[in-house]
Amino acid sequence: MQIHKNFFTTITLFSLFCLISCGGSPSNNTATTENPKPVVDPLPTPVIIDDISCNVSYPLHISAIHDESTGATVQALFDGNKTNVSSWQANTTDSKLLLTLAEPASLKQLVITWKNLDYVHLFNIYGSKDQVNWQLLNNKTQSEKNSLFPEVINLDQMGTETALFIRVELAGNDVSQPSSMLEIEAFGCQQDVSHNIELIDWYLSVPTDEDNNGKSDSIKETALADGYADPRFFTLSKDGGLVFTTSVSGYRTSTNTNYVRSELREMLRRGDTNKQTQGVNKNNWVFSTAPQADLDNAGGIDGELNAELAVNNVTTTGEAYQIGRVIIGQIHANDDEPARLYYRKLPGNSKGSIYLAHETLGGNDSYYDIIGSRTNTASNPTDGIELNEKFSYSITVSGYKLTVKVIKTDGKAFEQVVDMTTSGYDQGNQYMYFKAGVYNQNNSGDDHDFVRATFYRIDNSHSGYSN
Repeated sequence: MQIHKNFFTTITLFSLFCLISCGGSPSNNTATTENPKPVVDPLPTPVIIDDISCNVSYPLHISAIHDESTGATVQALFDGNKTNVSSWQANTTDSKLLLTLAEPASLKQLVITWKNLDYVHLFNIYGSKDQVNWQLLNNKTQSEKNSLFPEVINLDQMGTETALFIRVELAGNDVSQPSSMLEIEAFGCQQDVSHNIELIDWYLSVPTDEDNNGKSDSIKETALADGYADPRFFTLSKDGGLVFTTSVSGYRTSTNTNYVRSELREMLRRGDTNKQTQGVNKNNWVFSTAPQADLDNAGGIDGELNAELAVNNVTTTGEAYQIGRVIIGQIHANDDEPARLYYRKLPGNSKGSIYLAHETLGGNDSYYDIIGSRTNTASNPTDGIELNEKFSYSITVSGYKLTVKVIKTDGKAFEQVVDMTTSGYDQGNQYMYFKAGVYNQNNSGDDHDFVRATFYRIDNSHSGYSN
């Protein structure tokens, strides 16, 4: 307790006054007073976190993850790196991780990328507003064995939980070994958001195989437009985009492709399943250089795809020629690809390049650098595009002319024109469709190394077609 000098001065003067006026002496008439009470600051007002009600799910920002047995921050579990060089190993089979969100949210899912895929991992998940009162959130208590994909744990099956903190209680795996992880991601919402992309014109390929046919799953137009989402591959972003993600491992669309994808395929039929997916028909479009019979039967003639996006992540492991590259837009024909638009960022560069591949009918690819270089040893491109930097592109066909344009947010534009006079697509029975999303061009990296992009606009248009 701090007592000031002026307090003693006041007491001394008061005692002297009593000696004079009251007739007493210091020995038998000493004035008494209570000890002053210390000034105590009022207790801080507890932060009241109101329940949050929203019906969407997007990535939540995790500000910290701590190992509760050691108190150490486990940066590897929320650094966005799912390669084997960035992992965490529990010390014991019974361990706890404390996740702190940047702000309270209505929790929807937790996605855990386990390091060892050969075992079943045991866990429980709890949520709290104050780290005092905890609520059990999961009804699924163990992971899938031998799964190629991160584990999705639904957190809203046992009631809505608003939380600022998440506790992951781990009980090791099914052979009594401590748990090991590559990454933890939280999904939920602080408020409802929506995107502005019309999805009835597309179906989505994702690298799972839920129907066990040996190929990747396709989410058809109606289901996609009705709100299909999977936090591992296709979800909202907090700022109203659509997030496409795919790893190195996964199921492919056919035996003819070497890579996995989370990618939209244009469907002009708009959910009318009476129209076949393939062929020169009302579901697909043709170049205006095609024979008249194809022009009459197609769903559209020539076309333009416009997109606004940001590439969020590229691979960093694998063969040198595959690292960091992803296709973000295409024109696909029956078997060939008149246009593939690539983004590529090498690990040593802060910016990425953009280039185009044009495949002739039954022939070879020709490559065109639009920004920077596609080579494995490319230097940092002067006009390159960083991860998470928004930009837009257009892919346009008019007769024999293919034009690709990339525009940065500062308005600087880059254009490549390809003459398709000798490309062969003026032959009959060649149908076209646009594709947009992420088509990972790496099959040699770590299983969970991944590519990701957020699209804010995807518009497709054709002569003779109205959506």
